[in-house]
Amino acid sequence: MREFTGKVAVVTGAASGIGRALAERFAVEGMKMVLADFDAGSLARAESEMTAAGTSVRAVLTDVSKAASVAALAEAALETFGAIHLVCNNAGVASRPAPCWEKTLEDWEWVLGANLWGVIHGIRTFVPILLRQGVEAHVVNTASAAGLIWAPHGADYFVSKHGVVSLSESLHLELEAQGAPVKVSVLCPAFVRTAILENTARRFADRAVRPDLADVEQRYRRVIQDATPPAEIASKVLEAIREERFYVLPHPEMNPYIAARGRAILEGINPKVEAPS
Repeated sequence: MREFTGKVAVVTGAASGIGRALAERFAVEGMKMVLADFDAGSLARAESEMTAAGTSVRAVLTDVSKAASVAALAEAALETFGAIHLVCNNAGVASRPAPCWEKTLEDWEWVLGANLWGVIHGIRTFVPILLRQGVEAHVVNTASAAGLIWAPHGADYFVSKHGVVSLSESLHLELEAQGAPVKVSVLCPAFVRTAILENTARRFADRAVRPDLADVEQRYRRVIQDATPPAEIASKVLEAIREERFYVLPHPEMNPYIAARGRAILEGINPKVEAPS
């Protein structure tokens, strides 16, 4: 998709971070925006600020872990703008670091619900709409470099992101096989300057991190403070959409770790902690 002016984009997790940056970048290209998020206050601010900047906006409070909520989002987008051309299944969350057997059921349901089921619901809801329209369209699924490497103490997050990569690959192949005008990209960033850790800390404020893992969370926090601004990620996503490029890996410094995992699989080498932590 190379022409954006007047077209309609739906972005989940759009109230902050990468989602907000995507929405603002697409707005610069002249797109009409449907913003979805479960944080009502931040969503209202995003809607107000983007409207004031001259963008046509519809904000929809959405829980992407619920199929009915995502269906309502699509209905609202069509009711407001009459069509959808770009869908970014971007909403994502995390939990506190812990060994996988100590992750609670709440951890697994929270992370998989947003990160993986959110994309599943997005695909099942929006792709049939895009196909019925029969015009050029694009789906961007936000995964992570965590979907391409290994690391300890974040199994729920890593499982969700590996799932998004695999799901996106299947979607790409299936659409390509039938010659559909709908293209797919999967976004796999490493560290980005977002509020994901602050949101995690608020949600799990009643549960302390294991003392031996507290430094892990603090290291992540320090790295994120100096990480890539979301606007840079959004620009790379726009380039990938224009180029119809599937894999969007905005952090080339991760490539040696991705390659090392691939070699280990092919050579039968056991996993070991060598990915960035």
